[in-house]
This record gives sequence, C-alpha cells and structure tokens, in this order.
Amino acid sequence: MLKFLSGRIILVLIFHEDFPKITPANRFKPNFIHQIHFMSFRYSIAAILLCFAFCTATFAQDITQQIVPGRQNDKSQFDKPYVILISADGFRHDLAEKYHAETLLKLAGSGVKADYLQPSYPSLTFPNHYTIATGMYPAHHGLVDNSMYDKKKNTKYSIGNRKEVTDSTWYGGEPIWVLAEKNHMLSASFYWVGSETAVEGYRPTYYYIYNDKIDITTRINEVKKWLQLPEDKRPHLITFYFPDVDHAEHKSGTESKETEEAVHFVDESIKAMTDSLATLNLPINYVFVADHGMTNVDTKNPIIMPPPSLDTNKFIFTYGSSIMHLYAKTGTDVEAEYQAIKKDAKDFDVYRTSTDVPAKWHYSHADDYYNRIGDMILVPHLPRVFGSGKRTPEIGNHGFDPYLTDMRATFYAWGPAFKKKKKIPGFENVDIYPMIAHLLDLKIEQKIDGNFETLKGILK
Repeated sequence: MLKFLSGRIILVLIFHEDFPKITPANRFKPNFIHQIHFMSFRYSIAAILLCFAFCTATFAQDITQQIVPGRQNDKSQFDKPYVILISADGFRHDLAEKYHAETLLKLAGSGVKADYLQPSYPSLTFPNHYTIATGMYPAHHGLVDNSMYDKKKNTKYSIGNRKEVTDSTWYGGEPIWVLAEKNHMLSASFYWVGSETAVEGYRPTYYYIYNDKIDITTRINEVKKWLQLPEDKRPHLITFYFPDVDHAEHKSGTESKETEEAVHFVDESIKAMTDSLATLNLPINYVFVADHGMTNVDTKNPIIMPPPSLDTNKFIFTYGSSIMHLYAKTGTDVEAEYQAIKKDAKDFDVYRTSTDVPAKWHYSHADDYYNRIGDMILVPHLPRVFGSGKRTPEIGNHGFDPYLTDMRATFYAWGPAFKKKKKIPGFENVDIYPMIAHLLDLKIEQKIDGNFETLKGILK
C-alpha cells in the first residue's frame, strides 16, 4: 500500500495471506529462512513495481501554467475593473451560517448576499459551472449532464474522459472568458469547466489544467502574480475553483465534521486571498458562488439501474445517482419502452422528454439544442438514489430538482462595483453572466437565458 503525506512517499508492505507465518516452531528452521528470503524478494519486487506504476499515474498530472502567446489587453481595457469569479463546489446556501464561516459572512454582509442561488437542472457540477460561465441553461449550451450521449457524434461524454472534456465541439454558448478575449481583454483561470478547451477557438490567456496537486498558497500567489503583471498583460477576469466542500459532503455527508472543516478551509482561503490582493490597491470585485447544494441520501437501499424492463438492445443509456438518460436507437421504440418502465417503476419517475418534463427545468426535447438529452429520463424519489450492484451511493448527493431547498447554492459579491450591505432574494444562476459582462463593459452578442435586470440593482 502506498500513502502520500506532505509530499513524501511512504511504502507500506501488506503481506499476502500465503506469506510464511513466523512461529516458535519454525523460526529457526533453515528451509523456513530461505523461504522468507524468497518471499521477501518476490513481494519487494512487486511492491517496487506497484510503487512505480502508482507514482507514474499520480505525478502525470500537468501542474504547469498554460499561456496563450501573443495576446495583450487593448489600451481601452486598461482602466476597466477586475473580477474574480470564485466557485466553491457544493457550497449549499446555508453552509456559511451553519458552520460559522466568519470571513465569508463578514464580506457578504458588507457587500451583497442573496438568499440563495438557484441552480439549473440537473443540479450537477459540469452543467452548472458552464451555465454560470455562459448564462445559458444546460439544454442550450450542450453540457446537459456530467455524462451524456450525442447521437450525431455517436459518442459518450463523461467528466472523467480527458479526450472528450477537452473536445470543444461539446461546448456551446460563449463563456465569459471567451467574450473577454474576443474584446481584447485578458482572462485567467485557476480551473473552471470549459476553460481547458478552445471554445470558439479561445481559451483564457492564462490557465491551468485541472489537478489536485497545487496547494492553495501557491494558487493564491499565482493569482497575485497575474494581477501584478504590466497593464497590457494583466487579466481583468479570473475564475477560481474550490472542490473541497463537495468532496467532503459526498464522502461524509452535510452534517459531518469533514464538511465543517472543508467550509472553514474555503473561508480561511478567501481571507488569505483578499488580504493578499488588498495590498495591490486595484479595483477588484469578488463574486463567490456555488454550482449546487447537497443533500444526504439513503445509501443502503439504492435503486438498481438499469431497470429490468429496459431492452438494452434497443436503448443506449447513461446515468448517475440522480438521473438516467435512455436514448432510443429508433424512435418507434420509445412509447412501448416508456409504458413498460412506467408500469414497473417504483421509487422513481419516468419522463418522456418530448412531452412530460416539467417546464421549469428547461430540459425537454424542445429545449435540447444539441439533441443530447435522452428520449426518456428517469429521476429517483429522494432519499433513494440510483446505484448498481458494483458500488454503494455516496451519502451526500445532488443533481435533483433545483427547486428543492437542499439543492440551493450560494451567491455573495463584494468590491468597489457592488452596493454595500445589500440583501436580495434568490435568483437563477443564468443571471450572473450578464451582470459580470456589464461590470466589465463587455457587449453580449449571442442570445442567452440570463437577464441583466435581475442583478442590475446590486451594482453601484
């Protein structure tokens, strides 16, 4: 077994059950000593090979900064303000109060605090991060799920598939950094969904490929270095991402000590960032958001998928804990399969996307610009979730109806462009994009779902 602690590798040999046992009766026998030497050698070689394979995989992550050459800010952008868009994945609307995140509560109290941020359906990480970046619902920008199938491409997308994640043809809309770069305003990203691929031919000028090896102090220092660059090379838009709360909630649940510690880690990191950047005396505006909330689920009784009534010869399917997509190979199979599954359905709903999906989700066949939503979707009844015989669901989960209270996310904003001590009702996350575009004086050319009027009142 290998453990990685503080940058050091600790190798722990766990002996196989057939390793000779040392007993008073055999410890001095010559043959036994030879057997020990042979087995020690054999398992040492195995351990070294395991170490080599594991280390190669672990350290293969690219932690270098990527820089697009030849770009600079137009002089007309020099005097524009700065925006740092921060996402804390899974930071439910009530977590700052629940776990006493002192810095965030203080900053939100001095600036703008929404009752909640409404995710888009499904309330999953990739669809909602890209919705925040584009101002479009998932069915309109193309990332309709963390995993999905495109009939035209005859290809599946999943967030763990690097080839597909970096394929720009999956990404519609115009991310806020693309809008900035097209207007000769430089941008930077310390992780954000879509930032690692060239949407419309543009990546942020400065960006990192997502990895978990760069510590928070290094990341904050890098942001400061970006903002210390000469005016023609200094990014005015920066995206920054925290995975920590989401990871803790999934593994340990929303009521856990681990989640509380993750909330405090984010809070302390925000303090470190704002304190460090305050010394630059720049007009920096912070927008702190989350992609979704989180709820605890029944881990002992998963709904096993795919359902027995599904004819897997006629359908392609993708699924996670909160949603399953069924893609018919021929359109004539949909109705018969729908009736069969609906008849046997227990603890989950079956929707035909042509007729049945709730309009408030913006997730019907008519909404589906890229034809990536299944012909049917299955949605579990909480607290039960989907699973398989191979894995147990995580205790914390999301992806459900975004109108559920536990799916609500967080929105705070502070800085010279924002009004002071302003509390606002909850709103949809599609409305963040036009607010940031207005703040940076960037004209939106594409049709979006967000409305600037929603957040117009929070700006000075």
